[in-house]
Amino acid sequence: SFGLRFVSHPPAHIFFPMNTTSISLLDRVRVSTDQEAWNRFVDLYTPMIYRWALRIGLPKSDASDLVQEIFVTLSQKLPSFRYDETKNFRSWLKTVTSNRTKDFLRRHAHQAVDGGSLGSKVLSPDNVEFLSDQEYNQHLTARIAQFMKTEFEESTWQACWRTVVQGESVQEVSQSLGMTPNAVYVARSRVLRRLRAELHGLLDLD
Repeated sequence: SFGLRFVSHPPAHIFFPMNTTSISLLDRVRVSTDQEAWNRFVDLYTPMIYRWALRIGLPKSDASDLVQEIFVTLSQKLPSFRYDETKNFRSWLKTVTSNRTKDFLRRHAHQAVDGGSLGSKVLSPDNVEFLSDQEYNQHLTARIAQFMKTEFEESTWQACWRTVVQGESVQEVSQSLGMTPNAVYVARSRVLRRLRAELHGLLDLD
């Protein structure tokens, strides 16, 4: 079975505008033998699911336990998940997360009567927004960008980062990095193409 790793540091709020071209991570994470893909998936989604658990009012220790249980459920259900252009992954994830949360709350409500830690102000998952479309997209894009940085030469990464995220002109960046303008365009295209491939099927884009 997959090993679970808990990651709770907050994401940077950065968003790359993009269209998508493949579903590589979704394909890979559905294969039970691809541990690297699973680890990346856990790193991507742990912060937002943990934040969801806190939003409904769970104490931190219970929120951590819920996150672990949700990933156990996801590891069981993802192999049978089929990508559908008419449905988005976020909705599927929300359904799995909400259902697992309700089970968790029912179980721990009984434990709380006997002195458990579950607080009395926990909200129903049906009454708490999972994540807004923009927040969800920004989180995933920022996290994947962090992971991908080491996959490129520094100048290639900076050419993309500075022109796309920081809004610098291609001419400014080319002079600063000692690259031709065409090389900046090529570098930016390489990074964005890799980012699109990694995120396709996970982002909610019209």
